[in-house]
Amino acid sequence: MNALTRVRAALHGARRRRTIDFLLAWSPWVLLISVLLWRLLDLRSAALFVLPMLAALWFMARIRMLRLDDAWLVRELDARRPDLEDSTDLLFAQPESLTTLERLQVQRLQSRLESGPVPDLRPRWSTRAIALGLVVAAVGVAAILAWPERQPVTFDNVLANIGVSTAKPTHTRIVTQTLAIAPPAYTRQPARESATLDAKAPQGTRLQWTLRFAPQPEGAELVFHDGRRVALTREGDVWRATDVLARSALYRVVLQDAPPLQKQTLHRLDAIADRPPELRVVAPDRGLTQMKSGQRAWSLAFEGSDDYGVSPSARLHITIAHGSGESIEFREQEFGVGGAGAATSKRYLRTLDLAALGMTEGDDLVAQLHVDDNRVPGPQSARSASVILRWPPDLGAEATGVEGMVKKVLPAYFRSQRQIIIDAEALLKQRRALASERFTKRSDEIGVDQRILRLRYGQFLGEEAEGDPQPPPTNDPADAHADADGHDHAAEPVPTAPTFGQETAVVEQFGHTHDEPEAATLLDPDTRATLKKALDQMWQSELHLRQGQPQDALPYAYRALGFIKEVQQATRIYLARVGTELPPIDESRRMSGERGAITRGDALVAATAADPVLSDLWRALDGTSAIDYASLERWLRDHQSQLRDPLAFVAAIEALRADPQCDRCRRDLRALLWPLLPRPPANAERRAGDDATSRAYLDALREGRAP
Repeated sequence: MNALTRVRAALHGARRRRTIDFLLAWSPWVLLISVLLWRLLDLRSAALFVLPMLAALWFMARIRMLRLDDAWLVRELDARRPDLEDSTDLLFAQPESLTTLERLQVQRLQSRLESGPVPDLRPRWSTRAIALGLVVAAVGVAAILAWPERQPVTFDNVLANIGVSTAKPTHTRIVTQTLAIAPPAYTRQPARESATLDAKAPQGTRLQWTLRFAPQPEGAELVFHDGRRVALTREGDVWRATDVLARSALYRVVLQDAPPLQKQTLHRLDAIADRPPELRVVAPDRGLTQMKSGQRAWSLAFEGSDDYGVSPSARLHITIAHGSGESIEFREQEFGVGGAGAATSKRYLRTLDLAALGMTEGDDLVAQLHVDDNRVPGPQSARSASVILRWPPDLGAEATGVEGMVKKVLPAYFRSQRQIIIDAEALLKQRRALASERFTKRSDEIGVDQRILRLRYGQFLGEEAEGDPQPPPTNDPADAHADADGHDHAAEPVPTAPTFGQETAVVEQFGHTHDEPEAATLLDPDTRATLKKALDQMWQSELHLRQGQPQDALPYAYRALGFIKEVQQATRIYLARVGTELPPIDESRRMSGERGAITRGDALVAATAADPVLSDLWRALDGTSAIDYASLERWLRDHQSQLRDPLAFVAAIEALRADPQCDRCRRDLRALLWPLLPRPPANAERRAGDDATSRAYLDALREGRAP
């Protein structure tokens, strides 16, 4: 490296040191002024002053750096290196302008600079000024940030105060927009931010809007389609609003005392409803289980799942039915069951001690699990299907006397109406697991139980017991005898002895058969009428059960059970027969011709007409006529359940209202309206008439001549 290059490097180091020293000394003061302007003004107004200050600071640093020129370098070298003999300026002179003596002096200077060190020309750091600026700036910034906020001066006011005129804008722009979405804690979903104002989140999510407008309005709010309003609060040049997503809605941003927004966009918020938990019975694998000989325990297993989380603890509800027929006693207990598994899917296991529960022979044990989800507030509950453990009664129990014989020849107990309902419901739950033939057979078995119970109650109304089916009559010679007079007589029935084990024979032998309903005076007329209703419902229940349709038989079975309970609660069981008591005849109405109180069962009923609001809207969309938006909005409020997506319907209406000449908006609304219109009645189709014979016939009709 030659002498001139070493001298230039020393000059550049000195310039760099002076620039950095100047910036460090003055930057804290610029920072303090910038923070003060930011608190007094809005961000754009503060930037209007801070940017020129930064430019001025850099310009002054540049000027101080350029002051260190070649003349300054010559003075510094002459002062610090006496051996240069005040001839340093010759190093920067043009070689052509030097004399012979000056060239010799330049060579001497170069050799001295190359052989010796170049002095450090960098100025010292301004330590005091830098330290003072940093301390003052730190204290000042802390004080400014701790000072209470005040209403900032707007950018437009600043421009007006400094004499800069601004043209009034015609539209307001949304400079920045952010929608913060914080789902409920129980959903375990992370919070997120969306750059759009549309969102789809769980119900109960906390929403926070952050908007910036240009120019700034006097007020702003969020207006929802159902009329609800949420005000936006101004914080500096930022507008914020907070709300909880309770249900799906449409909304738009509305400004006050400001130009309208460039795009009046309708934003959509979709609330995802929390589904209730689901429970499935894992063990046992069937709804009705027969207890095995020597069984002491019963193991149960359930599986629960939920979209966000199922409770780790559940409740097992136990019901023990003791007795037979309609005389059944119930004992209920409840146990806690712990679940194991993932948060959204758990398995609940429980083994029941049958002896501890007090279960005896002939009892039914019904178990059902209840579980909650983790929704806060108000967790949702779900119940599993009921599983039944049946301890069959002893059919071989011996007894004495007539009762013992009846027990021996009749079934051990008549199936109660409630038990028939339980069996039918259990069969429906196993429908998917059973073959079609097996399902029909089990339904028919329950129908047989329903028939036996119906016959049992029918005896109280004087109904005859249904016997075995008789063969149809034939033309075969009958075993009849002829009398001496030659006339044929039908064979007289041969009395037969009662058959042991036949239930009707036992009643005929030891009881009294009510062959006529009017002769059955055991019950009062009201009770007999109620019992007759129960038998009618049993008939219908039996009909559907025998046809393999237990789902259709359950409504009749439930109504029959209700009527039976009314009979059991009757206060009187006997009422003497009395004559018919008709209401007195109103003589004043005779021969008057008034038929106001007369009702006809065959009167014509007007057909339900199509909704006029939808019909008018369809016709209006087909043409260019005006649309009655008020009637349409009332119809939407009253018929939201009929719409698959009510928000899409509202959005289409709002789009058409904003631009009545929009053909695409009309097509979209017609597409949503089409499924809601009533289907026209079927009409006879007109014959096409494309063949020659048909055309000749129609031509003849038009010409008025015979075909």
